[in-house]
Amino acid sequence: MPTNAPFAGIYPMMYSFFGPDGGLDRAALVRQVEAAIAMGVHGVAVLGLASEVNKLSLDERRTLLDWTAEEVGGRLPLAVTIAEPSVPAQVAFCAAAASVGANWVILQPPPVRGLAEGEYLRFFGAVADRAEVPVAIQNAPTYIGIGLSNGGLKELARLHPNVSLLKAEAPAIEVSRLIDEVGDAYRVFNGRAGLELTDNLRAGCVGMIPALDAADVQLRVYELMRGGLAADEAEAERLDRSVLPLIVFLMQSIEHLLCYGKRLTARRLGLGSIHDRAPALSPSAFGLASLERFSRDLPALWPGEP
Repeated sequence: MPTNAPFAGIYPMMYSFFGPDGGLDRAALVRQVEAAIAMGVHGVAVLGLASEVNKLSLDERRTLLDWTAEEVGGRLPLAVTIAEPSVPAQVAFCAAAASVGANWVILQPPPVRGLAEGEYLRFFGAVADRAEVPVAIQNAPTYIGIGLSNGGLKELARLHPNVSLLKAEAPAIEVSRLIDEVGDAYRVFNGRAGLELTDNLRAGCVGMIPALDAADVQLRVYELMRGGLAADEAEAERLDRSVLPLIVFLMQSIEHLLCYGKRLTARRLGLGSIHDRAPALSPSAFGLASLERFSRDLPALWPGEP
């Protein structure tokens, strides 16, 4: 069984777009995947918080998984978030993901708050021991309400070697401390829409999992930071600053990202109207004007008419 596989880079998380009938929009998913691959990303991710996984039925989650895997078609690594509420359900979904070609999975904690940390460690360990692909843990207490300590994460990796990746959702200074404390037990990605991208890479992150909103710019930043030249790093900082107001605007909350990030991505992809799945934050005129101001220099990601 592969462990600590060398996954790295920019892995955009796919949004769930919905049609006028309220169902999942396959064409919008296909366009996201193709745009991501065309820009040269290192992998594709699906079924995370930006995919509104908590609003999808089990059938819809399986459908979105199948569509994404089919469209990716093995051209890039595929990471799949597993958000099922029990050990058997997570094990089953891990198996489903592996069966369609997922290269690694990202486990969210069960939706039960307030347990001793050991209970969460046993939960993740029980799933990881039966997973057929490398396992990441999503440690996002700010957004999910449940998180593991750095010591707990280190112990989890020691006891369960298939746990070899981590998706953090934390400021770069916290991620730096985490990486110092867990050593080489994890290859660490951060999320937060790519916020603090350059500092996350300096801290030791191997990549980022943003949405597609500004992934083309973030991809260029990542590649420049890997170059090792002072001029490349300066250009990376310039590019990162060019989208920083947008990323800060989008990451006010997950609901804010879903409201405005999906609309920006739809605009850049040439998609039509957005149909939100309730409950959802509705955009305001002020918010849309801010989004336009922060993103007006970003080009289309899809040629021609939708």
